[in-house]
Amino acid sequence: MAVEIVDVLEVTKPIASPIRNAYIDFSKMTTSLVAVVTNVMRDGRRVVGYGFNSNGRYGQGGLIRERFAGRIREADPKTLLDATGDNLDPDRIWSCLMRNEKPGGHGERSVAVGTIDMAVWDAVAKIAGKPLFRLLAERHGRTADPRVFVYAAGGYYYPGKDLSALRAEMRGYLDRGYNVVKMKIGGASIEEDRVRIEAVLAEIGSQAQLAVDANGRFDLETGIAYAKMLRDFPLFWYEEVGDPLDYQLQAGLAEFYPGPMATGENLFSHQDARNLLRYGGMRPDRDWLQFDCALSYGLCEYQRTLKVLEVAGWSPSRCIPHGGHQMSLNIAAGLGLGGNESYPDLFQPYGGFPDGVKVVDGHITMPELPGIGFEGKSDLYAEMRALAS
Repeated sequence: MAVEIVDVLEVTKPIASPIRNAYIDFSKMTTSLVAVVTNVMRDGRRVVGYGFNSNGRYGQGGLIRERFAGRIREADPKTLLDATGDNLDPDRIWSCLMRNEKPGGHGERSVAVGTIDMAVWDAVAKIAGKPLFRLLAERHGRTADPRVFVYAAGGYYYPGKDLSALRAEMRGYLDRGYNVVKMKIGGASIEEDRVRIEAVLAEIGSQAQLAVDANGRFDLETGIAYAKMLRDFPLFWYEEVGDPLDYQLQAGLAEFYPGPMATGENLFSHQDARNLLRYGGMRPDRDWLQFDCALSYGLCEYQRTLKVLEVAGWSPSRCIPHGGHQMSLNIAAGLGLGGNESYPDLFQPYGGFPDGVKVVDGHITMPELPGIGFEGKSDLYAEMRALAS
């Protein structure tokens, strides 16, 4: 029997929290959970691929249900298969999703497509009977490395959260095995943020490094003022200073901040990534790129982004994606990225690792689970099974 996608399902789920960064609060945040249902049976169960979009962008149920899912349902199933006919072809499915779409204007469309694309890749690897990271490594002629660097993202502004609570949060990450932690800046005055940074650095000492994230809040003048303050500290990076498309602002900061900088989580195409490298003054010997496949048209597009990096002389090891999800963990292990973000206490059950996976010296080891490995995370898989059933 030929492989077919028999349905594409979506539900919009809340991931609300009272936290805020410098730009938004998360009191009404949602995510789209997608199931790509196939006719393939493995171990007595139908193969279903799952996906969801990363935090920070709202669920895309309208776009998925009204525009993109229908294109898959209406397609000739044979046009969605790979050359062997024994599995789905993610690139052909991606082209089907993007049929009759104009170039540019990536916006929310890239999130909807990226969510479906994640579910497609999960299904493809499950049909192949392999972890996605091993499937990717094989396709690219690489040796997979199941050991992946992860850092703990937190340090949000929260009602009533004082310095002692901030220090306790960061100590909790160290106690769980992380050696790089991240906190938010830009949601308070520069004087208050300096006190917050000094408190965290006093807490973590030599056990870990600290990254700070402005979430695109600053104009050039404010970004420079923070750069002059931050260069007094041994930071892991200074992240997303200004608007993600203001490449001139990003380029201007290098004059004032010699340490590592990071950006890219709000760039949603390989064309935008190319423009960042052309015009953003990013330095391949020290800076970090944070493109998130779940927000930027998925893994098919992310592979095109990695080609852009290669042409520009960048190593994939300078990529540490935003989002804290298992999809990027698989990409990191399979394609040699520098690591992945992690949210130990936030945006659950969608973030984090399969049950039993521990952080040791800032790294996790990928389990040998078919597909992306969602079935190994019991709280998340319960949500997924409810959708597919």
